[in-house]
Amino acid sequence: MAEPLLDIVIPVYNEGANIGPVLRSLAAHVKTPFRVLICYDRDDDDTLPALAPAEAAGMRIVRVKNRGRGAFGAVVTGFADSQAPAVLVFPADDDYNAPRLDAMVAKFEEGCDIVCASRFIPGGKMVGCPPLKAATVRGSAFVLHHVARLPTHDPSNGFRLFSRKVLQALVLESTEGFTYSIEMLVKAHRLGWRIGEVPVEWHERKAGKSRFQVVKWLPAYFVWFAYAFETTYLRRGPSSVPLREASK
Repeated sequence: MAEPLLDIVIPVYNEGANIGPVLRSLAAHVKTPFRVLICYDRDDDDTLPALAPAEAAGMRIVRVKNRGRGAFGAVVTGFADSQAPAVLVFPADDDYNAPRLDAMVAKFEEGCDIVCASRFIPGGKMVGCPPLKAATVRGSAFVLHHVARLPTHDPSNGFRLFSRKVLQALVLESTEGFTYSIEMLVKAHRLGWRIGEVPVEWHERKAGKSRFQVVKWLPAYFVWFAYAFETTYLRRGPSSVPLREASK
């Protein structure tokens, strides 16, 4: 069996109703050798029993218990336990975008250090999003791409691929939610690292509760929005980005 080129990090919280179709979709559509890291908070999470059919079918699944707190802690713990050259954060209720993952890996193999899943380019779409969330996401995406000049049309999407270099080199300052994703994006942009994007779809979830909390996380997001504007208009350069000593 080939060594995984891709680690798929899936943070979960009682996703028992969703995870089976997601794993079946990954198995059916992803040709890149991959592992799945299921990052959970509690041993009684109903996601865990639902992994058994995929495990029995031979899918490489690693159960990773969250060593931090909440969604942020789950993802960061997944990053720490990942080993593949490319690491992708994938939604636990997404059973329709698996056919796009090989294209994201192809962008990585072409030299991109971050590959963004974009709902706002041809081939992408957002379906059934609540009006407030849709307005917030679309508005911030427009401003960050067209005004702050970030090289992606969907900068706030947490569905994203990162190279091993990004995970090892960048000092992560975020502490909650999915803000790590935009932080890594704006820091990579300031460093001049290559960023690509692939069209994806987004559908309102059918079961379970989303961990995305727009209002609660807005202040943390604004920190990195400001960072993006500083890069473009104050000409802040790579020397202002703290890197891990071992990666310098």
